[in-house]
Amino acid sequence: MPKRGKKYIEARKKVDRSRDYSPSEAIRLVKETSYANFDETVELHIRTNLDPRKADQQLRGVVVLPNGTGKPVRVLVFATGEAARLAEEAGADYVGADDLVKRIQQGWTDFDVAIATPDMMPLVGRLGRILGPRGLMPSPKTGTVVPAEDLPRVIREARQGRVEYRLDKSANLHVPIGKVSFSDEALLENMAAMIEAIQANRPSGAKGQMFRRIALASTMGPGVRVSVPEALQLRTS
Repeated sequence: MPKRGKKYIEARKKVDRSRDYSPSEAIRLVKETSYANFDETVELHIRTNLDPRKADQQLRGVVVLPNGTGKPVRVLVFATGEAARLAEEAGADYVGADDLVKRIQQGWTDFDVAIATPDMMPLVGRLGRILGPRGLMPSPKTGTVVPAEDLPRVIREARQGRVEYRLDKSANLHVPIGKVSFSDEALLENMAAMIEAIQANRPSGAKGQMFRRIALASTMGPGVRVSVPEALQLRTS
């Protein structure tokens, strides 16, 4: 276990670790125990009862958070011709094909979302070992491989707060739902949107209650456990 600083230890004292808080209480406590000198991200952590080794229990998808993530998003699009023109008009930060592939192969990855048209995938496939581990590889499963006519919508969603979630090897999900500076209502609405989307995407092989534990935390702050039944009752307006 890493040694914790004094500020973290003081913040943790405010959290009753034996208690499951309501979503609203948890959000207030996460903001109260945030102590960093920057606008920390509020993270949602979900422990599931899924088995990530089984094909019918994989869980992966995307959610457009109603209040965004609070983070500037740099969008890269692999496209040529008319598709490239549409991407540029939609405000993509980087648009190209071979030139971008060569740049990335040389170690450049200063972007947050990568999108590609289907005809680009044989070219983009060369970047799997670079982009895959960073969660930047375009994929039909996450809606980042789309026809030219869909590029403006996907680019717009990426800027608005399009968040990808994916089950890790320990059957957990870790996703951002906003910043500490957001209002309680905005964070609660983002949390509701994320939980609704995950429930709607329940894998066919899931058995029983899919969510075992839920917690919220700021980037540097302590985790705050959330009542699973109350969290599952959240609804976006």
